[in-house]
Amino acid sequence: MIKYIRIFSLISYSLIMLMGSMIPIPFIFWLGFTVFDFGNIDQLFAFLGITGIVLNVMKFKYDVAISILSIILMITAVASRLIYVSVEALNYPAFTIPFYTFITTQILLVFLKLRIKANHIS
Repeated sequence: MIKYIRIFSLISYSLIMLMGSMIPIPFIFWLGFTVFDFGNIDQLFAFLGITGIVLNVMKFKYDVAISILSIILMITAVASRLIYVSVEALNYPAFTIPFYTFITTQILLVFLKLRIKANHIS
C-alpha cells in the first residue's frame, strides 16, 4: 500500500502545472529544464526538488527521517516558484489540486511509515 501511495504522490507532484505566458507546463519539466539553467538561483531549487524525488524513491534504514527530508526538499522547489509570483497567480485547479494531493499523500505516507515502525518495535 505504501508503494502505491508513494507512486500516486510522485505523479501528483509531477502534474503540478505552472502557468506560463501562453500554456501551462508540468512542474517536472520545469525541474528538468531548470537544473541545466546555469547561473540562476532556480537551478539550486530545481536540484533540491529532484534530490527530494530521488530520496522519496530510494529505500533507507531511517525511512521516516528521509521521507520528511524529501518532503521538505520537494516543497522548497515549489516554494521558490511562490516567491516569484503572487499566491493569486497560483490559485487555479491545475496547481492546487495536484499540490494539495501531494501534500496529503506525503503526510499519509509518513504516518503509515511511523505506524509500521511502531509495530516492528513492539
